[in-house]
Amino acid sequence: MDDFICYCFEYTRADIEKDYLSNSHSLIMERISNEKRFGNCQCAVKNPKGK
Repeated sequence: MDDFICYCFEYTRADIEKDYLSNSHSLIMERISNEKRFGNCQCAVKNPKGK
């Protein structure tokens, strides 16, 4: 199992790499950035490293 890169939305490194290769850029990273901008990020709670 891949480690999560994003604990809030449960994306792995493999998910992001596949997304990037399929779309020539990462729609996943855009989603994460937008969600963080709107305060929907809970990394401090969900990420075991607190990031």
